[in-house]
Amino acid sequence: MSNQQHNDPLFQPFTMGDLTLPNRVLMSPLTRSRSSQPGDIPNDMNVHYYQQRASAGLILSEATQISPQGKGYAFTPGIHSQEQVNGWKKVTGAVHTAGGRIHMQLWHVGRISHPELQPNGNLPVAPSAIKPEGAKTFISADSGMVDVPEPRALESAEMAGIVEQYRQGALNAQEAGFDGVEVHAANGYLLDQFIKSGSNHRTDEFGGSLENRLRLPLMVIQAVIDVWGKDKVGVRVGPTGSFNGMYDDNPTETFTAFAKHLNDLGIAYLEVVEDSFQGNHASGRPEDIIDAIRAVYKGTYIANGAYTAEEARTRISEGLCDLVTFGRPFIANPDLPERFCQNAPLNEWDDSTFYGGDEHGYTDYPTLEALETNA
Repeated sequence: MSNQQHNDPLFQPFTMGDLTLPNRVLMSPLTRSRSSQPGDIPNDMNVHYYQQRASAGLILSEATQISPQGKGYAFTPGIHSQEQVNGWKKVTGAVHTAGGRIHMQLWHVGRISHPELQPNGNLPVAPSAIKPEGAKTFISADSGMVDVPEPRALESAEMAGIVEQYRQGALNAQEAGFDGVEVHAANGYLLDQFIKSGSNHRTDEFGGSLENRLRLPLMVIQAVIDVWGKDKVGVRVGPTGSFNGMYDDNPTETFTAFAKHLNDLGIAYLEVVEDSFQGNHASGRPEDIIDAIRAVYKGTYIANGAYTAEEARTRISEGLCDLVTFGRPFIANPDLPERFCQNAPLNEWDDSTFYGGDEHGYTDYPTLEALETNA
C-alpha cells in the first residue's frame, strides 16, 4: 500500500462478516437489462462486465428477480431457474478468480411490473391496489416506457409464499457461489411498498400500524438469514425515495424503527439510499434521518447516492458512514478504485446505453492502463 493509500479513508481495509474488503469503494446494484433470452439467464457478456469491476471492495449485483412474479422489466436476470443459477456461477467464479467479492441483490418488484411480464398475464401484486403515480417499465426491446397498471392486493394467505420466494432465491444464490446477499427494500419495489405508508393501506396484520407494515419485510429478512447466516446478509433501504410514486408520512419514525429491528437481527450491513434515487440533492442529504438511523443501527452503514470520491472520504472520516456504493461512475470506469487512488480523471458515462443493448456502453469503457497504453 502506498503512503497515499495508507492515509486515504477510501483505502482502509474493512472487515464485514467473513469478508475482508480491501477498499471502501463498493459497486452499487445496477440494472443493465442484458440477460439472455428466453429465460433471463446471465451470459458471457455479463461475466466479462462483472470481472472487469472485481477491484471493488464489494460488488453488489444488479437487482435479480427471485421468481417469475418478481419480474418487472424486460431482460433483467433471475435466480429462480437452474439455467440462471448456472449463468450466475460463471459470474461469481470470474469475480473470485479476479480477486473480487460479490453479493447478490434479491428483488421482487411488486407493483412495478406489467401483465406482459407476469406469469399467465396476471396483474402485478402489491400490498394495496394503488397505481403508482408516474411509474413506468419496459416490456420489450421496442416497447419504449409503458405505464404500470393498478396492481392486485396480495391476500394475507399469500404472504408465506412471498417469504418462500425469497428463501428459495437465497438458497439459489448460495448455489450460484455468491459471498452473501442483499435484500432489496428500497426504490419503490415490493418490500418498500409494504414499509411506506403511502403504498400500504392494508387493514390486516401486514398494514396499518408501523409494526404491521414492517412485518413482511422482517419475515423475509429472517428467512434469508436462516439460509445464509446474519453475517452474510445486508438490506437496502431508501427512506426518502420518491421514485416509483413512493412516499412515507413519517420517514424518520418508520426507518428508525426498521433500523432498530435490523440491528437486533444482527445483519452484516444496511445500505441507505440517501437521496430520492434519481441523484436529487437539491436539498442535500436527509441528515436528520441518517443520524436517527445511525443512532440505533450499530452494524456496518453503507451510504449510497451520487457520491463523489471526495465526499465519500469526508463522510467516512467524520464517521457518517463506513463504506460507499458508487453506481454510474462504476458503469463508466471498471477500474474505479484505481482512479480514485490516483485522483485520475474519470470516463464519462453514456446514459443512453444504461439499459439493454450489447457490449457498447457495457464492457467497452477503457481502464486507465488501457488509455495509457494507447496514448
